[in-house]
Amino acid sequence: MLEVRSVQPLDRYWLRLTLSNGDVVERDVEAVLRGPLFAPVREQRAVFEAAFVDGGTVAWPGEVDIAPETIIWDGPEPVAAPAHPPQRLKIRVVELN
Repeated sequence: MLEVRSVQPLDRYWLRLTLSNGDVVERDVEAVLRGPLFAPVREQRAVFEAAFVDGGTVAWPGEVDIAPETIIWDGPEPVAAPAHPPQRLKIRVVELN
């Protein structure tokens, strides 16, 4: 499974990630920064920019993180995953009824 090795906050809610296979990808995570747990990350630019790598994924102070399969693939890692995830991806949230 691919993991995040480094993270760099960009404009708005974009992050540049270096992955364990050497790929560098960019992700817009605005859609997943919902609810009270993510409020500081969403509402305070300094907190968003304090992103760091923890356990192969992106995390923020306060024990807040995004699952690595979500931030890399925007869902579960494909069974027959391509060698490289998409270069640029806007993460989406699927609403369950």
